[in-house]
Amino acid sequence: MRARFAWVGCLLVIMGLGVVAYADEPAAPTPAPAATEAPPAAPAAVVPDPTGANIGDISNVAAKTAGHPTLEEIGDRVGKNVISINIVWTLITGFLVMFMQAGFAMVESGLCRAKNVAHTMAMNLMIYPLGMLGFYVCGFAFMFGGVGSLGALGGGIGTLDHAVTIHLFGSDLNILGWKGFCLGPSVYDVSVFTLFLFQMVFMDTTATIPTGGAAERWKFSAFMLYGVAIGTVLYPVYGCWVWGGGWLAQMGSVFGLGHGMVDFAGSSVVHFQGGVIALIAAWWVGPRLGKYNKDGTVNVLPAHNVPMAVIGTFILAFGWFGFNPGSTLAGTDLRIAVVAVNTMLAGATGAMMATLWVWFVRGSKPDPTMSCNGMLAGLVAITAPCAFVNSMSACIIGIVAGILVVESVFFFERTLKIDDPVGAVSVHGACGAWGCIALGLFSDGTYGDGWNGVAGTVKGLFYGDGSQLMAEIVGLVSCTIYLGIATFVVFWVIEAICGHRVPAHVEADGLDLPEMGVNGYCGVTLDKASETPIAL
Repeated sequence: MRARFAWVGCLLVIMGLGVVAYADEPAAPTPAPAATEAPPAAPAAVVPDPTGANIGDISNVAAKTAGHPTLEEIGDRVGKNVISINIVWTLITGFLVMFMQAGFAMVESGLCRAKNVAHTMAMNLMIYPLGMLGFYVCGFAFMFGGVGSLGALGGGIGTLDHAVTIHLFGSDLNILGWKGFCLGPSVYDVSVFTLFLFQMVFMDTTATIPTGGAAERWKFSAFMLYGVAIGTVLYPVYGCWVWGGGWLAQMGSVFGLGHGMVDFAGSSVVHFQGGVIALIAAWWVGPRLGKYNKDGTVNVLPAHNVPMAVIGTFILAFGWFGFNPGSTLAGTDLRIAVVAVNTMLAGATGAMMATLWVWFVRGSKPDPTMSCNGMLAGLVAITAPCAFVNSMSACIIGIVAGILVVESVFFFERTLKIDDPVGAVSVHGACGAWGCIALGLFSDGTYGDGWNGVAGTVKGLFYGDGSQLMAEIVGLVSCTIYLGIATFVVFWVIEAICGHRVPAHVEADGLDLPEMGVNGYCGVTLDKASETPIAL
């Protein structure tokens, strides 16, 4: 008790000293009345500026003669401010995308069973450093080593000027970047580092998606090896083809297919890639014990924490405002307002349509987990076309995604017998593909002049350019072929090293203690319904 009074007494003394110091602070000097003979001018007194109206003036412009900048010096300051705004914008939106990792962790863990929470959370945690370090060592160089100049972030990006090319059809086609390994001295530049941070968190989104598809039966050692592979070789190659100045981006200038493969923020580069890998992962490890009966009928393995999944969905939706608008790489590009609103509308219509579809068309209840996947499906689908479509098209894209995700979940689960605990293949794979198709249909020609080096704005089939739709299809097919082969090879190597699936008794008891050494929940008695398959 005495200790408490002592702390309170000290606090009151400190507060009292502060009040006295504030009261004794000298007021701003009052100007003296003018004299007949003015004395030598004294330095101007610094006075408080509570509104900030007087902060910043011509003296803040760096100039050879202080306070008297030349026109060129003013122009230099303005140009530097533009790049500064763009860099700060890109970094902040990258921070938002990084926070999406928390959303993924909550969605995946909430939709899985309680006995596997620590394992699922650990995968979502560790994929961040694993993928990042792989991307740092070589993934970034493979993806962006030959991207050339990106003026929005400054001239330093131009140091990324070395790509591996093949000569076909009279043109040099870029197939892989080859500069920027470990962010070495040749690319030690603020613009390059900004691009690295922003693109690294995008890669990490792709890397996280398969952890949901293979959850509740994937060995942690196998996951760790996969985590190394995703950032180094799986993700960057197709990313180079689309965003790194690769041959898919060149299809417009070389082959006359629209503006080449266009994907504003990653429906294909991020989400479709993640969906393809998740499909192979879920197929490779096989369905969870109890998911299917001997006659092939399906059992439900209930989500253990729906509130966690809902909160995670909102975190992801919030982070998407960094994901899509941030892909301008420019806070000075005012199209960010259109991108943000389109993103919001597609997520809302996706959630609404998925809820209504599973409720009335599929004859079930308004399942909140399907509502969550509907929102994410709309967000995934709008990610590619968000900058190129109007608001009504964004709503249509979200509505279609809401229907597509429900039907895709049923198709993979009941027809193909692919056990995907969180719907990762449907949300990111099926709806990522739909987002690219939607870009080829709905792009209205109001944005994207000069995209991928092609004059004019981006237009889809409904606005007069069917070749753009063809470019999107070629991009999706290329991604499926490359990533399907590469992922199969990586998973085969991992299988040979340590195997992918935990033993049956470990899976039955839960992966937390055998794989991680700790329970996700301590002092909690799990109820039977949270672990037992429920027949449909």
